[in-house]
Amino acid sequence: MRYNKLAILYDELSSTTKRLEKIDILSKFFEHVKEEDADLIYLILGDIYPEYDERRIGISNQLAIKAISKSTGTDSKKVMAEWKKIGDIGEVARELTKKKKQMTLASHIITVDKVLTNLRKLPELIGAGTIEKKLSLITELLTSSDPIEAKYLVRTLIGDLRIGVQESTIKYALLKAFFNNNKDYEDRIQRAIDRSNDLSVVFKIAMKKKITELDKIKLEVGKPIKAMLAQKANDIDDAFKKLGKPIAIEYKYDGFRLLIHKANNKVTLFTRRLENVTKQFPEVEGYINKFIKGDSFILDSEAVGYDKKTKHYTDFQKISQRIRRKHKIEELQKKLPVEINVFDVLYYNGKSQLDVPFKKRRELIEKIVTSHPYKLIASHHKITSDKKEVEKFYKKALKDKQEGIMLKNLDAEYKPGRRVGHMLKLKPEENELDLVITGGEWGTGKRSGWISSFILSCKKGNEYLQIGKVGTGVAEKETEDNKITFENLTEMLRPLITKEKNKDIEVKPKIIVTVHYQDIQRSPNYKSGWALRFPRITALREDKPLSEIATLEEIEKDFKESKHENYRYG
Repeated sequence: MRYNKLAILYDELSSTTKRLEKIDILSKFFEHVKEEDADLIYLILGDIYPEYDERRIGISNQLAIKAISKSTGTDSKKVMAEWKKIGDIGEVARELTKKKKQMTLASHIITVDKVLTNLRKLPELIGAGTIEKKLSLITELLTSSDPIEAKYLVRTLIGDLRIGVQESTIKYALLKAFFNNNKDYEDRIQRAIDRSNDLSVVFKIAMKKKITELDKIKLEVGKPIKAMLAQKANDIDDAFKKLGKPIAIEYKYDGFRLLIHKANNKVTLFTRRLENVTKQFPEVEGYINKFIKGDSFILDSEAVGYDKKTKHYTDFQKISQRIRRKHKIEELQKKLPVEINVFDVLYYNGKSQLDVPFKKRRELIEKIVTSHPYKLIASHHKITSDKKEVEKFYKKALKDKQEGIMLKNLDAEYKPGRRVGHMLKLKPEENELDLVITGGEWGTGKRSGWISSFILSCKKGNEYLQIGKVGTGVAEKETEDNKITFENLTEMLRPLITKEKNKDIEVKPKIIVTVHYQDIQRSPNYKSGWALRFPRITALREDKPLSEIATLEEIEKDFKESKHENYRYG
């Protein structure tokens, strides 16, 4: 398929904000895609591989500018000036390609396959001459591109496609294109996506219009799967009302999610962002081999830090650096030990457990896990119908310095990647949100050279809506208790800058932070319609994907239901 057809699709999709219209546009396009072009589904999501694959394009704005300059024969300073004026480097590529001073003899029609081939070579390049090799691969494509192709090629390169398509949009488009919009098949397509975690695999099978073939897709040990997520409970009575009686209660740990895979004597650890962190936790591999029975399995767990001397549990921020650090692992292992708390099983010895009721899954955990405190244990767990028992358990969780409790329906199945109503969380501190940084402002004086304030955004569908600006909670110097510094955040955000005007910048949504605040109030100053009062950054959440940041709907619901009164006991 010509890449131009895909670029035209991008333009059509970006011309509307209406979800149903996007689904209709996509479904009509899908009907004409051949099986050999199925991997274009990744490009529609702005990527080149499935979400679980750690290989990323990783091209900076600066390299994109060089490529535009080289392919159009335009001075790089002019390209930079145009970018600052227009604010969209993709539009700059389109405009300058229109005015291209020279066409090379090598110019030819580019295909989707050629785009994928070149882009997939980019993450593989390392060592001397890497920049020039990457520039050559990109320039080859841009030199042969027409204006609309150049626009979307550049946007793809910098990870800012801006067409408003998510996995769910593709799911409904597949349903409409190949299954006559039969709503009875919707859940079966979703289950195929959940199990494969690979839209190209699902796309190829859906093209055959055989729903039973999608049913045959199975979990694969060693291939990351998305974690199931919880909704909020207002209080214990609310939990009983939604979940029934009895319910299972467990600690809500103040750590980070680890999905544990084992097959053929090989252990692999994934975060909720699907990142492979096995090398960062060598001791955990030993715990799994020693304390968990089974030849092959996928387990859901939480890694919690603790103080080696006092045996007191620490918070997430204390141990978060273990996810990031790829050097001096042994030193960190001794300094920041973790305990693994296993609370669910998705697959065991050749059989999927996704459809098995939670009560049975928990019974399996207790059979296969030999608990060793401060190494690996089955999570603290209780089944009860008694509100007082729940209160007692809740208080104990807080005393042990955990976030709160999880409350679960005993008959529920495991639904990967979905925020489900049959698993609820209850915490005493409601005035916190996980938000994404979408902009900021360069500092002055002693903060010169650093981004000194940060624009925070929540999510509504495919949009990121501003909800406040924050500068507190960020330190000027790194300390034992606070690794969030202006310098560290600036270095993380610098390559994500998409627009810069005077001291104000816009950045690609990627860096997620936990923010505490005093209250939420209505505000015309931010696109969300809301503003946080006295926000303070308390944690950098590199373990979380963008799909898990707070939504506008959740913020409005919290405001209406509680006016932000904390739920407390005692």
